[in-house]
Amino acid sequence: MAKLGLISAFAVLITVLASACQPQSTPYTFNLPETVPPPVVPVGNPLTEEKVRLGRRLFYDTALSVNQTQSCASCHQQQFAFAQATVHATGATGDKVSRNSMALVNVAYNSAFTWAHNGFAQIEQQLLIPLFNESPVELGITGHEDIILKRLTTHEYERLFDAAFATKTPNFDRIVKALASFVRSITSFNSPFDQYAYQGDDSALTPQQIKGMNLFFSERTECFHCHGGVNFSQSSTHTGQSLVLQPFHNTGMYNEDGQGAYPSDDQGLVRITHKQEDMGKFRAPTLRNIALSAPYMHDGSIASLAEVIEFYAQGGSEQGKSNPHKSPFVKGFALTDEEKIALEAFLNSLTDNSFLTNPAYGPPLN
Repeated sequence: MAKLGLISAFAVLITVLASACQPQSTPYTFNLPETVPPPVVPVGNPLTEEKVRLGRRLFYDTALSVNQTQSCASCHQQQFAFAQATVHATGATGDKVSRNSMALVNVAYNSAFTWAHNGFAQIEQQLLIPLFNESPVELGITGHEDIILKRLTTHEYERLFDAAFATKTPNFDRIVKALASFVRSITSFNSPFDQYAYQGDDSALTPQQIKGMNLFFSERTECFHCHGGVNFSQSSTHTGQSLVLQPFHNTGMYNEDGQGAYPSDDQGLVRITHKQEDMGKFRAPTLRNIALSAPYMHDGSIASLAEVIEFYAQGGSEQGKSNPHKSPFVKGFALTDEEKIALEAFLNSLTDNSFLTNPAYGPPLN
């Protein structure tokens, strides 16, 4: 028994020494208001400080594009709520992306990803599109994997990969997990609305913004049906929510043939499901920091928030309001000019200035 006890003690010592030699993973802690539940993090990619640090470096590194001209941050810029102030994104080789760049605000709370795909339930899945897509080319990694991995064999990256994954060797599984970790860490809950609603500061909103808030959450406008919840998007989930919804909506933008057709270059969810009733359906994005992410809609066809409000007040575009697939929530509403201005003022109250300047989300300094 004494011998067995000695062997057991020796084994424990070896385990302790081995652990001491391995990089230590530091669990990442979200900085959230007490009333906001944390997001769901997949078991297969636990969130750590080390992975977030590596992901941030990769997010801003043009080495991830085929010709080293673009990074993830090229189309997702912090000053625009991690969107881009252009109608459409452009890939590294000049290919035009048919859709407007979505803002990366509280992406950890999304229950669906991209504008119109019901098969992506995690950030890790969505990331494969900008990395490897060939039509259109975005970062253009496909066919150039070895070259790009070789670029990431610097001393700095070896240190970051070793800290995050206990190996100095980069591969695309680790790259995707690190990028997803950084994107997951980008959260915004300190707007004037948050200060008013979650922090108890009654002075955080102006009377005009409160009037707009009441309109937003009213049955008159029905905005909250598609843009409700903690992330101002019906397409969201968190640890306190058991029901996961992935709603997509046709907002009556187009009706090219009188039977509901959207332009052939982008017809929305129907491309994935092949169900005619999904024609023109797109995901409702978060409205947090919405004032910074113009232009709007999936194709960037509406330039300002005032125009967006007018679009919904009319029940869609002149052509699209009669679309047979249009959401029943987009039925139009009557507001005075003063009420429209108040509603826009409320949308502006969702701007979180600390989020837009948070150095933890910006380019690495070293």
